[in-house]
Amino acid sequence: MNQIITSLLENDLYKFSMGQAIYHHFSHYKTTWSFKCRNEGVKFSEEVIKEIKHQIRMYCALRFSEDELEYLNDIRWIKGSYVDFLRLWQPRYEDFHFSSDEEGHLYVETTGTWLNTSMYEIPTLAIINEVYFRMNYDYDELFDQFKKKAIEKCEKVQNGEYELNSYSEFGLRRRLSGEAQEFIVKKLSEYRNPLSRFVGTSNVYLAKKYGLTPVGTMAHEWIMCVGQGDHRHNPAYSNFFALNAWVEEYGVLNGTALTDTITTECFLRDFRLTFSTLFSGVRHDSGDPFAWGDRMIEHYQSLGIDPRTKTLLFSDSLNFEKATKLCRYFKDRCKVAFGIGTYLSNDTSIPPLNIVMKVTKCNGQDVAKVSDVEGKSMCKNQDYVDYLTRSIEWRMNNEVAKND
Repeated sequence: MNQIITSLLENDLYKFSMGQAIYHHFSHYKTTWSFKCRNEGVKFSEEVIKEIKHQIRMYCALRFSEDELEYLNDIRWIKGSYVDFLRLWQPRYEDFHFSSDEEGHLYVETTGTWLNTSMYEIPTLAIINEVYFRMNYDYDELFDQFKKKAIEKCEKVQNGEYELNSYSEFGLRRRLSGEAQEFIVKKLSEYRNPLSRFVGTSNVYLAKKYGLTPVGTMAHEWIMCVGQGDHRHNPAYSNFFALNAWVEEYGVLNGTALTDTITTECFLRDFRLTFSTLFSGVRHDSGDPFAWGDRMIEHYQSLGIDPRTKTLLFSDSLNFEKATKLCRYFKDRCKVAFGIGTYLSNDTSIPPLNIVMKVTKCNGQDVAKVSDVEGKSMCKNQDYVDYLTRSIEWRMNNEVAKND
């Protein structure tokens, strides 16, 4: 197969925003990441695994070009010290560990500094996904299906059938292929409607290539590692430590907070007046999005903040129909934006892979996410999950909430 990842810029933007903050504040942290395919019955043959390893080796030989570094340096919140670090940075194949079992399950782990391993997540998932679909199906047939559906979606956007306000493409990690993602990004940038403004993509490489806005701020790993990586911290305060470190790095720039790492209700205990004012908005990634949005509006109002000045960014398993319903529901109550992934980058007759790669250890100990819904967590130690859950419950039941 041709090389899948051909540029280190081909990563989601939040890997650079988190990467810069990691470099400046947590460069000594070490993490372990684990791959999981959540689909039942999916098998990875020896040939597929061999090709995945080959693609990872080619990815690890890449370096940033000066043109790419100049592009990053022009992003308002990226600092020259981080650009200088990236000038020297290169992925390490030695950080990757592969195995499989007789049933065809693939196991991938990466271990090393958080600076390194964080950057591997998205390219690894993109490689695994594309290799799997190219080697197990008639790729040309799938791509033809994908193009037909993509054009239909774009035409409906242009005709005003959907109301998406501001929306971005977030599909790098589970895309059918690099070719498919580039096709949809290019098409969406050509089809325009005042009700649905395509503002950019999380794929920094494609944003650069097509003159679009690269989109993204933070992921669950930030709250998990900052909040739980220092073992002196009570993990029920993960959001406070993570948000505080983010503000220390970025001030009022680059500020969309992720709410559901250790439940949204616990997040709101820390997202008080200062953070709610400094951050431009919040991102939804699990649970009922309508109930979540109502809760966030109520929270802003309780602090005396006009929710119409804040953005609710929805990014959980969206399609254009669901996004339109959300947009109309919250219209004139707040700003609304959408990050839409697999629906845009891998829509064919074959169900997409539900693959993830999550941080499972930080500084030698377990970390975990306790989401707003079951099934999104990934931790190898149930005892730690139980401990984290008890810590959250104790805080919620015993702490007097403060409005500061």
